[in-house]
Formats: sequence, C-alpha cells, structure tokens
Amino acid sequence: MSHSEHHHHHHKVEGKRLFLTVLLNVIITVAELIGGIISGSMSLISDAVHNFSDVLALIISYVANRLTRRSATEGKTYGYRRSEILAAFINSATLIVLAVFILYQAVMRFFFPVEIAGDLVIWLAAASIAVNGFSVLLIHRSTHDNMNMRSAYLHLFGDMLTSVAVIAGGLLMKYYEIYWIDAVLSVLIALYLLQMSWGIFKSSLKIIMQFTPAGIDLMAIAAEVEQIAGIKNIHHIHVWQIDEHHIMFEAHVDLAADVSISKFENILVEIKKMLSKYDIEHITIQPEFAADDNKDIIHN
Repeated sequence: MSHSEHHHHHHKVEGKRLFLTVLLNVIITVAELIGGIISGSMSLISDAVHNFSDVLALIISYVANRLTRRSATEGKTYGYRRSEILAAFINSATLIVLAVFILYQAVMRFFFPVEIAGDLVIWLAAASIAVNGFSVLLIHRSTHDNMNMRSAYLHLFGDMLTSVAVIAGGLLMKYYEIYWIDAVLSVLIALYLLQMSWGIFKSSLKIIMQFTPAGIDLMAIAAEVEQIAGIKNIHHIHVWQIDEHHIMFEAHVDLAADVSISKFENILVEIKKMLSKYDIEHITIQPEFAADDNKDIIHN
C-alpha cells in the first residue's frame, strides 16, 4: 500500500470511528434528556446538555475529517478551512445560551426544591459513562497525530468525569434524600460549560472577524522589516487567520531604490525568513517605489 493510499485508508477508518461515536452519543444524550425530565433531575439534564456539546464537537470533527479530503477549487480557493471555525462559533454560542438557562433553572431549584427519582439518575449516568468510555477507547489510537481527533477525545473524557459526579449525586439523593445536591451539580456543570465554551467562542469570533492573531506585534514586525537592506518602510499591514493554524500576511513595502524583480525577490526572501518566526506562512507583499500614498502601518 502506497503512502497516499495508507493516508486515505487511515482517514476512512477515523471517519467510521467518529461516525459510530457520534451515533452512540446522540442516543445517550436523548436518553438522558428524557430521563432528566421524567426524574426531575436538573443535573441529568445538564449532563445531557454537556453530552450534546460532545455530539456537536464530534460532528464538527467528523465533518472536518471529511472535508480535509477535498481540494481547493476556482470557486473555493481556500477550500473549506473556515467551516470548522464557523461550526465551533455556532457550537460555543449555543452552549453558552444553554449553560445560562441551566444555571437559572438550578438556582431556582434552591428556592423550590423537588423530589428526584435517584434510581433513574444513577442508571442513565452509568450508561453515559459506559458510552463515553467506549467512545474514548474507540478513537484513542487516532489522537497521537491528529489534533482534531485529540480535541474530540478530550470532550468525551471530560463528559465521562461529569457523569461520575452525577452518579455520586444520584446515590446521595437515593440513600440520603439530599436533593439539593442535584442543583449544586447543575450549577457546577453549567459553570464548566461556560468556562469551556467562552474561550472557544472568543477565539472563533476573532478568526471570523479577521482580528490580528494573539502574539503578533505589528509594530515590532514593521520595525524588523524596515531593518532589511533595501526597504524604506512598510505600511498597510493586514494579518489574519483563515483557520486555527494558518496565518495570512499582506502589506505594502516602499523600496529605497527602483530595483529589478530579481533583486526584489532577494528582499522578499529576507521578509519571509523574518516572518517565519511568527508562524506566518502565506505572505503577499506589494512592492512600491516613490509611491504617493498613505504610509500608516494600519490603514483601512
């Protein structure tokens, strides 16, 4: 089997495992949601929402796994790179709304406690642990060299630990009738969902809005570029990300002399070498000589 055939086969195996994992998590999410409504347990509903976040994360991973096989086209010159970011933004925004709703409902439970069917909570949380545990084992082998699969793995592992807490709460409710523990667990899960989602929400929003990536100092870059022999100044700089991993850079460069294309290419090599320190891969430079335009580093 050739390297390309092996790579394609590896992607297909990963895709099948992800699809099975998504299916299992959809089943347990629906079961926990229905069980939470029947039993009256907010913590079980919270765990269902957490499981739902896993389903969304896994679907994103599955779709991304499929889309990585597609090449760029004339109509889609960047391919489908940004689709994963858009999905992450929708996923995190949805989770923030759900977490706030759970938080509100859990706080209300402190004032208006209800009796909860502990048995159903215990059995469904146990089923969630079993499904997530099996899912973790199913995709573990693919996590070593694939960040996409690794993120899905961490989602599942985190949800398995949450279900352990829900079981503990179910046992306290069944044997000691400590029903307020359900509201406490719901608050903790909701806060965890908010903490987990907020970072993804901010990061994905920054990429969608094409903000300057973290760790990129435009003034420092401009100062370094202007130290390169043959460059008078650099202006109209734009730096953005097309996805989580690829940083794009474009700028106008004023040359000190009216040089040939071959000499400018030597200058361009130096610019690219300097920008590689910032993990910038895709670079577009517009060379200028004695151009009468605005020289601001940031310009609309």
